[in-house]
Amino acid sequence: MKVKIFHENIFTLQQGKKRFLATRNLTPGLEVYGERLVQVDEAEYRIWEPKRSKLAAMLLKKLPSPFTTTSKVLYLGSATGTTVSHVSDIVQQGVVYAVEFSPRTMRDMLPVCEERANIIPLLADASKPQSYANVVEPVDVIFQDVAQPNQASIALSNVQHFLKPGGYLLMSIKARSVDSTAKPDTVFKQQLKTLLEQDNSKLELVKKQKLAPFHIDHLGVVVKKTE
Repeated sequence: MKVKIFHENIFTLQQGKKRFLATRNLTPGLEVYGERLVQVDEAEYRIWEPKRSKLAAMLLKKLPSPFTTTSKVLYLGSATGTTVSHVSDIVQQGVVYAVEFSPRTMRDMLPVCEERANIIPLLADASKPQSYANVVEPVDVIFQDVAQPNQASIALSNVQHFLKPGGYLLMSIKARSVDSTAKPDTVFKQQLKTLLEQDNSKLELVKKQKLAPFHIDHLGVVVKKTE
């Protein structure tokens, strides 16, 4: 396979006419969720499937990646660690604070955290950021993937608590989780208004893009904290 740099610490692997998104494995020889491992020269890569990861879909839909090797990341809605593990690969010298509300789901993610020293698991409610403010430091990036009706409000609250000036919020808005009866475009407009037009939000929209065909009725959003 041919390896090309896609963004910092994010790659594409080319095999014939097929192209795969991938990250370099922080824990060679260990898979997380049954993903394909590919050895190229001295490095091992993990195939990153966009249908299983909103963040991977956002990158393939050409939304910008603010992640660097040393980024400090707050991940809201970490679930069992599928995407968190790829973020862990990207920010190899940074840290990922992984917030998950469900004890059962967190239990499934803990083995991933045991193998990856740069993930700090937090069993907490993302709508109550003050409950983990004694653990999480100011961060460069917040990524949110939660299925709640108040997604924008949750994101905004965490931005105000933890995001550094000049930092970025990436979020996947799930229209059906906000209002299953409204048109997705109506939901997206309402959520963006909540996110960007609140007094003192200090956020500016960088780019938005629907995530179909990878995820139907989802909108990927990248915003920057201006000060």
